[in-house]
Amino acid sequence: MVALTREVSPAFARCELTHLDRVPIDADVARAQHDAYENALEDAGYRIDRLPADTTMPDAVFIEDAALVFDELAVVTRPGAASRRVETPAVAAALARYRPVCTIDAPGTMDGGDILTTGRRVFVGVSTRTNRDAIAQLRRIVAPHGYAVHAIDVRGCLHLKSAVTAIADDLLLINPSLVATTAFADCHFVEVDAREPMAANAVRLRDRVIYPTSFPRTADRLAQRGFTVVTVDISELQKAEGAVTCCSLIVTT
Repeated sequence: MVALTREVSPAFARCELTHLDRVPIDADVARAQHDAYENALEDAGYRIDRLPADTTMPDAVFIEDAALVFDELAVVTRPGAASRRVETPAVAAALARYRPVCTIDAPGTMDGGDILTTGRRVFVGVSTRTNRDAIAQLRRIVAPHGYAVHAIDVRGCLHLKSAVTAIADDLLLINPSLVATTAFADCHFVEVDAREPMAANAVRLRDRVIYPTSFPRTADRLAQRGFTVVTVDISELQKAEGAVTCCSLIVTT
C-alpha cells in the first residue's frame, strides 16, 4: 500500500480560499503537522511516496485534488482553480508508476475533493471547482470498468468531501445539513456532531481512520461505532481549507 503525498510549499500562505477569510499561516507548523500526518500513514503500514513542491504551487500539499485513483486506473484531474493546474504533471508521472493514467480535459474542471467512491459507485460533487463537462468525461472513462457515476450538487462548502466521506463499505460520515442523506441510496450513516459542522472528512484505511484532533465529539462517535481513530493536528492546513483526505492519494498495490 502506498500513500502519495506532496510537501508543503514555501508559498503555502498564498493558498486559494473560497469559504474562509485569509488569516496568517505558519508554513513551518504546517510542515510539522504534515510530517505527523505522514507518520500516521506509515504507522498504518503505508509507504510514503512524497513529491516536491515549489513557490509556484501554494496548494500542492492538497494532492487529492489532482487525481483520482481506482483499482484499474488513475484519472488526473483539471483543477477548478486555474492556479493549481501546474500541479498535475508531476502527479501524473508519479501515478504512472502504479496505474494506467487518463486525464480530464478542457473545458472540464474537477477537483478530487469532489469525488467519493463506494464500491462501484462514484459520487461527484457539482461545485465551484467541478463542472458537469468533467463529470461526463469521468463517466466515459470509468464506465468500461463497471463504475456508475452520480452527480450531486454541492452547496455551502468547498467540496463534496467537506460534507461526506466513506469510512467503511456503504457507511458514510456525513453532515446532513450540507448534503442530503437521500443522495446516497442504500448507504448507512454516522452523522457529525452538530457543533462540529466541518467534521465529515476522515481518511479510511484498512484497519483505522485518520481524523483531525479539532473534532473530538465526532471522533467519539466514530470510536463508539467501533472504529480505531488516529487523530492528527492539521490546524494550519485547515486555515487553507484543507482536510485529512486532501493530503494523500491512497494507492492499493
